[in-house]
Amino acid sequence: MSKMVIATERLTRRLAGEVTVTLVEDATLAVGRGEFVAITGASGSGKSSLLYLLGLLDRPTDGQIRLHGQDTAALDDDRLAGLRLAELGFVFQFHFLLPEFSARENVVLPMQRLGRLSPTEAKMRATELLNRFGLGTEVNKLPRQLSGGQSQRVAIARALANDPRLILADEPTGNLDTAASANVQRILKDLAHLYGRTVVVVTHDRDFAAAADRVIVMSDGRIVAGT
Repeated sequence: MSKMVIATERLTRRLAGEVTVTLVEDATLAVGRGEFVAITGASGSGKSSLLYLLGLLDRPTDGQIRLHGQDTAALDDDRLAGLRLAELGFVFQFHFLLPEFSARENVVLPMQRLGRLSPTEAKMRATELLNRFGLGTEVNKLPRQLSGGQSQRVAIARALANDPRLILADEPTGNLDTAASANVQRILKDLAHLYGRTVVVVTHDRDFAAAADRVIVMSDGRIVAGT
């Protein structure tokens, strides 16, 4: 397998309460550089919960997550936030673009937070990313002026703003028509195969999953196939 980017060992997430709810149980997997992996399963199977653990948006109850070989368990919230900003890119079913900012300004925001680039450099990179995804004429438009497919491409550009090595997407085509879905699928696949990014996508779309290098199937919080 190619160089490992993210790996888990016996990962479990439970919600304590009067009745304990297990979201993810005993999940062990590894994803390498340049892989395009789909996570599928019925509604409530734990696939989105697993993705949030992989994205360091939630902490496991038990088990281990290693990002680029680093055990994340001992990292405090500030360190985890820094890792998310610098090393991970997120794409969700709803694009979550800030409505008062243009397409380019939405892409610039993560770069401003990280502070690696000057304002001029950040603006140039945002323009470059939007051009790459066929949005060169839309850079100054507000989200309400964009189609659903265009908005999701802006969201992907924003996810790539800080040049992360791991892209995590949760139902990224869930609200798109067939043509726009195919376009987003192609973009994510190209990110893995042409640009060497690691892409992990939660999807219920069988055609989308079939395009992945590997399909991980979940049921009742457990990985039942595809590790």
